[in-house]
Amino acid sequence: MAKKRRGMIIKNANTRPVEIAMATRTIRLEPGQEEVISAEEVRDAVLREHLQVRAISIVRPTTEEEEEALRRILNGNGAST
Repeated sequence: MAKKRRGMIIKNANTRPVEIAMATRTIRLEPGQEEVISAEEVRDAVLREHLQVRAISIVRPTTEEEEEALRRILNGNGAST
């Protein structure tokens, strides 16, 4: 049985705002701000580049509830953060 990929909570580890222009959406994070990203977004090259230069860090995997809330937001069925 294949392991289910999970989204992640990311955090701006910088002292300045960080903007991440991924293929799916653009996220702007203020210093210390956290954001939920989907399992597909975890593999985005632009996000990976920000991780490599330590502009952002991964906090933890998402819960099922966080993934469902993000799915609703990305599909236009919920309020954004």
